[in-house]
Amino acid sequence: LLEKMADVSLKEAALIVGVVAACYWNSLFCGFVFDDVSAILDNKDLHPSTPLKNLFQNDFWGTPMSEERSHKSYRPLTVLTFRLNYLFSELNAVSYHFLNLVFHVVVCIVFLKVCKLFLDSRSSVVASLLFAVHPIHTEAVTGVVGRAELLSSIFFLAAFLSYTKSKGPDNTIVWTPIAVTVFLVAVATLCKEQGITVVGICCVYEVFIAQGYTLPALLDTAVQILRGKGSIPFSMLQTLLKLIVLMFSTLLLVVVRVQVIQSQLPVFTRFDNPAAVSPSPARQLTFNYLLPVNAWLLLNPSELCCDWTMGTIPLVESLLDIRNVATLTFFCFLGSLMVFSLRYPGDSSKTVLMALCLIVLPFIPASNLFFPVGFVVAERVLYVPSMGFCILVAHGWKKLSNKSVLRKISWVCLAAVLFTHALKTLHRNWDWESEYTLFMSALKVNKNNAKLWNNVGHALENEKNFERALQFFIQATQVQPDDIGAHMNVGRTYKNLNKTKEAEESYMIAKSLMPQIIPGKKYAARVAPNHLNVYINLANLIRANESRLEEADQLYRQAISMRPDFKQAYISRGELLLKMNKPLKAKEAYLRALELDRTNADLWYNLAIVYIELKDPTEALKNFNRALELNPTHKLALFNSALLMQESGDARLRPEAKQRLLHYVKEEPQDANGYFNLGMLAMDDKKDMEAEAWMKKAIRLQPNFRSALFNLALLYSQTGKELMALPVLEDLLRYYPDHTKGLILKGDILMNQKKDIVGAKICFEKILELDPNNVQGKHNLCVVYFEEKDLIKAEKCLVETLALAPHEEYIQRHLNIVRSKIASLGAVEQSSVPSDGTAAAEAKKNSFQNLKEAKNEKKTTQSTVENDKGHSKNKKPTEKSSVEKKTPKKSTKEIKDIEKKRVAALKRLEEIERILNGE
Repeated sequence: LLEKMADVSLKEAALIVGVVAACYWNSLFCGFVFDDVSAILDNKDLHPSTPLKNLFQNDFWGTPMSEERSHKSYRPLTVLTFRLNYLFSELNAVSYHFLNLVFHVVVCIVFLKVCKLFLDSRSSVVASLLFAVHPIHTEAVTGVVGRAELLSSIFFLAAFLSYTKSKGPDNTIVWTPIAVTVFLVAVATLCKEQGITVVGICCVYEVFIAQGYTLPALLDTAVQILRGKGSIPFSMLQTLLKLIVLMFSTLLLVVVRVQVIQSQLPVFTRFDNPAAVSPSPARQLTFNYLLPVNAWLLLNPSELCCDWTMGTIPLVESLLDIRNVATLTFFCFLGSLMVFSLRYPGDSSKTVLMALCLIVLPFIPASNLFFPVGFVVAERVLYVPSMGFCILVAHGWKKLSNKSVLRKISWVCLAAVLFTHALKTLHRNWDWESEYTLFMSALKVNKNNAKLWNNVGHALENEKNFERALQFFIQATQVQPDDIGAHMNVGRTYKNLNKTKEAEESYMIAKSLMPQIIPGKKYAARVAPNHLNVYINLANLIRANESRLEEADQLYRQAISMRPDFKQAYISRGELLLKMNKPLKAKEAYLRALELDRTNADLWYNLAIVYIELKDPTEALKNFNRALELNPTHKLALFNSALLMQESGDARLRPEAKQRLLHYVKEEPQDANGYFNLGMLAMDDKKDMEAEAWMKKAIRLQPNFRSALFNLALLYSQTGKELMALPVLEDLLRYYPDHTKGLILKGDILMNQKKDIVGAKICFEKILELDPNNVQGKHNLCVVYFEEKDLIKAEKCLVETLALAPHEEYIQRHLNIVRSKIASLGAVEQSSVPSDGTAAAEAKKNSFQNLKEAKNEKKTTQSTVENDKGHSKNKKPTEKSSVEKKTPKKSTKEIKDIEKKRVAALKRLEEIERILNGE
């Protein structure tokens, strides 16, 4: 009979699909909001590059379960479905919302099948439709992270349905459904923790529904046995055996779950759940009052709010508080229903009992009655309890509609409830469109929650609307003056507005609110780990002032002393120590951070930068490679390792350097530096056409790219395309009028190719205005005087040049030639010096190497520190990577090369020799 009753017809399924689609179609236009950011956008476990095993080692938010900051929410199968979404559509929110909608449809259909076990067909459809449209479910269905509820519910209901088939003919035990039930319970629990509560529902079903016992009958049997007047009936023994199997398997699941969280409960603060840290009787009175609050949300879901933490529901601190009446009324009503369902036999009492089980048992883990949770009220945890509520409503409606007097009014009321609930759900979905709309809708319901003011501020901050964001952050500090996160948010926003003084004041207020260290008491257990970022952010702010570097270092060390495993503090301190020119200490800081997390690619990258500072390119390259092993798309590691290979001079490394730069420009197609360095590699490999193409691409992206402009001009000059070099040099000198090498090259081309002596003279005179001791410029100006037939001026000029560079043989030689010409009064032919051609050719060969502009300079270390958004999200913040760029000093090798080659004479020397010899 149960099998037959539980069948769902195609029409019923189609009706449910249509109703759900009508209520939730607009959820497809919503983005990732609230907890979705931590669980989806910031969760590396979704990426295909992350090993699958990480899903079973990390919590729901991608934080390793072993870490203290983990929320201990272990839901690997839910994360696996997110990963599948990412595989097919990456971060396209539509696919995530669509899958949630599909799962909600499945839950509604399976729920209809369950309803038919206890209600007639019509009432079952009513219960299922009410469940499908109930507005309380918008958080679970429209919020992507609510998928944990949806998936867990599917397996929760499937486990229960499987268990209902465990009773065979003549009350025999059918073990296969029980085995399937245990498996489905495990799967439900891996989707969300409350899945395990279905075992309690199965036990109640077995005793009071399958076996038909009532509480008085059970008590009577127990009394008889204890008095020795009877033995335990065989059917009861069989029931006990089934219950023992169920309880034993549940115990195993609990043991495994405790092992997974390593016997540690998550760390919550009074901001997450104020009642949890309140003294008696406020704690007990408040937690009990929350039960009627949740019941009221099911009865009247008119005012829904995404976040009920902090000051949303004031503490019930006295027995005289009027709200205790609501608590008392709730328990009286619940108690009367329980008495009715347990005491009296009959289908009605069985229906009420199963409805109560569905309401009460799945809610226990979120009730705060046995252990504290990280919220006060959460609408999504009412997803499964609302099933019991819907069964109760449908059962009551059935009783009313059976009475002829009330039949019409019961149908009218039912239609009104379904219609208004559907409209509310449709309207509520739009609130989840963006973070701004979601948190603004929450503020309409509750203005006493500082977290909501903070989150509206974050939404505006993400839109770069810092002025308005600041107003909301300041309001958060007024609503909750001791909210550390709010003051941190104010400080960060002032920093974004370049109001350094105000930012520091806000950070100092936040720092003053931090608990003081109590000897012998673990610090981390008394504060949210992300609040320790106040030390990091304050230090990051003041280290911009060179005179306060030691003060910043003291703050980093203070954070480390509070939490020796505070990885971010080591990372930031390493950056600071590099800035203070203490690379060895920076190396120690990064090695300590690596002891805490060897899978962090940014740390290996930072260590590589330290080795560059320590002039150890081999070790630097090894660490770059380790960073790339962990994250093959690490942009800075790709770029700087390629640069290191390029500068090593080892031709064997050039192909790999090229591959890394090609990978880099694929990741960063708008960064001209990548194309420029590809061009430099091509120049080194004598691939002139390829080098030209890369340089042009770099200039297209960045028209004022100094090095690219000069090296492209130099490339043209080297390859006999001097006239093509001129417009490039014009662009270079328009942006950088004091570019000495550009002026030298332009002057050379004007004199040698264009025969524009006046233009060349202007270039060389400009060089001497900028640098009177520039040997190359001054020598070339001497040649101009010679071209102008002013031999006396040329001689004087060469004497001055020789005084600047007395060891340069070619200047002395050219001075002798000029003097000889003066002495012979025009006997030009007799002053030819054939051997000078070789020297000039050699100078020409060296000149182009000397003129090549230095390649792109190193980029700085990468940090994984900045995260001070206070109460931005309901769950733990994830590590964010903030990348800065800096320009370190040129290497010693580069400086020596520049000094050694500073007087190179370009290819113009060959022409000079020809002129001076009168050829």
